[in-house]
Amino acid sequence: MNFKTFFHYISYLQYPLMLVGLYFALIPYLQGMEQVKQNPDFISQSLNTVLIFMGLSVSFSSLQDTSKTQNKVSKKIWQDPVKGKIMIFLMSLMILFFLIFGLIGYYIMEIGILKDLSIGLIILGLGMFGLLKAAIEMFENHRIDKNTGANNV
Repeated sequence: MNFKTFFHYISYLQYPLMLVGLYFALIPYLQGMEQVKQNPDFISQSLNTVLIFMGLSVSFSSLQDTSKTQNKVSKKIWQDPVKGKIMIFLMSLMILFFLIFGLIGYYIMEIGILKDLSIGLIILGLGMFGLLKAAIEMFENHRIDKNTGANNV
């Protein structure tokens, strides 16, 4: 097994991490209002934990093999030069949004929901940097206007 295959298999850890994030998203609903009455910050703490695990999950997803697309929708996006550029632009805006609001919440806010979610937003933004790099590689590998070879789905 080579390194590329090894890291591709490690990328599948994204799914258990997403499930852990989903668990923390559901905790406020499962535990009910009694927990919220005892700790008013319980929901924002749970959401921050969700963002942390989603950021970790996105980080692991960036380890996938970029020479293959995951599904037909991905293939349509990354083969089209316009759709691919739009997707990369949107991902860049999301990263900028997460990092700016995370840093504002962490360094400027003293109290409030943005302060509670700041670390999760920063981790999600940093995790998306790796995903952006993988998206750019997929765009380069699958563009129809630059590549004439067949790509796997």
